[in-house]
Amino acid sequence: MADDNSIIAKFKQGLIVSCQAPVDSPLHEPTVIAAIAQAAENQGAVSVRIDTPAHVSAVKQRCTVPIIGLWKQQILGYDVYITPQFHHAVAIAQAGADIIAIDATQRQRPEGETLTSLIQQIHHELGKPVMADVDTIESAIAAVAAGADIVGTTLYGYTQETAHLSPPGLELLTQMVEKLAVPVICEGGISSPQMARQALDLGAYAVVVGTAITGIDYLVKAYRSAIS
Repeated sequence: MADDNSIIAKFKQGLIVSCQAPVDSPLHEPTVIAAIAQAAENQGAVSVRIDTPAHVSAVKQRCTVPIIGLWKQQILGYDVYITPQFHHAVAIAQAGADIIAIDATQRQRPEGETLTSLIQQIHHELGKPVMADVDTIESAIAAVAAGADIVGTTLYGYTQETAHLSPPGLELLTQMVEKLAVPVICEGGISSPQMARQALDLGAYAVVVGTAITGIDYLVKAYRSAIS
């Protein structure tokens, strides 16, 4: 899919900004998320990472950079939560996402869907490239084997297998760069410009920064706690 490659090529050595907010935050409004995304684009972000169809749709109206879209879901009895099923991917694609991000850990999925079937459906029925969010090198290798176009360290530290580890997953990043033949994205725990530079120097194709740029609720709470 040549157009996929051209989209991903825009990410090279660039900054992707994750524009998300807690559901109970005043920032969790499509127009607000879209404004944050536009501000990121204005300052040189090569892409934005957006959760929920409503937010993807709002961002699409204001931004021209590629949108990495996802839809976080809590499904009873399952731990996968980033665009866990194909119908979630359909909604994200219809809202205007250019790339679909999915949970690509080796955890069980609802209704018998598998990682391979999910990626194949996104490719063949939606015509969209897939960003695989992983937690371990084993998951990363399996995701590439299943057809993922790019792989991110997104879930390092956020699964039962990696709960004892803290992002950023720079060691995982190094392993992925060494072993994978697709672009590797460093996401999770990037808390400074210097750390972003370090990730690129280690071979990351691009870096995703979220909370350190857009996490007003979390940052204010952290500052308040430190000075109280």
